[in-house]
Parts: sequence; C-alpha cells; structure tokens
Amino acid sequence: MADLLKNISKKEVLNLKEEVAYQDGQIVSKTLAQNDAVSVTLFSFAKGEEISTHASSGDAFVTCLDGVGEVTIDGEKFQLTEGQSIVMPAGHPHAVYGKEQFKMLLVVVF
Repeated sequence: MADLLKNISKKEVLNLKEEVAYQDGQIVSKTLAQNDAVSVTLFSFAKGEEISTHASSGDAFVTCLDGVGEVTIDGEKFQLTEGQSIVMPAGHPHAVYGKEQFKMLLVVVF
C-alpha cells in the first residue's frame, strides 16, 4: 500500500508548527498529501509575505499554527492567531498574508 501521507513522521506525537521552518523573505511549504480528493500542506510565511488573490476549486480549511495571519475572502479581511481556523469557500477569491510571522495548516477538499 502506498503512503497516503508523506514528508511527516508516523506513529509519533508531533507539534505541527515545528514541521515547517521560517525563512526570511520567503513562504515555505511542505506538502503532506496531494490527490484528487484532498490536499494537505503546511506553510510558513515570513512577516509581510503573501499568496496573492486567487480561487480554488475546493473548500480550503486554514488553521493558524503560529503567529498572526490575515486571510482575505471576497475582499473581507480576517485575522487569525494560533488555534483559530477559517474556511475559504471553493470558487471565492481569497489571499493569505503574513501580518507577523505566520504558520498555517491548509487542507483543501475537492
């Protein structure tokens, strides 16, 4: 059977925010799963970095793991801090900005 999750330890207690590092001036991503039904990715944003406005064919569930991020959906801004989540609905324009250093778990369901 093929591994469904990759780039992450199994049968081990993990702290997800430690699984992706900050890098000055960059957005770092680590893909954990990618298939026709779901995409699971960890991201770290240096302060001031952003993923510009786009839309997805799936519902995108974001959970803040560390820092402060700003999610814009349909032009409305939402601030996320550690432990908070938001859903960016399929087909709606959205963007993500590192208001401070920011780490997030992104789960997109197609």
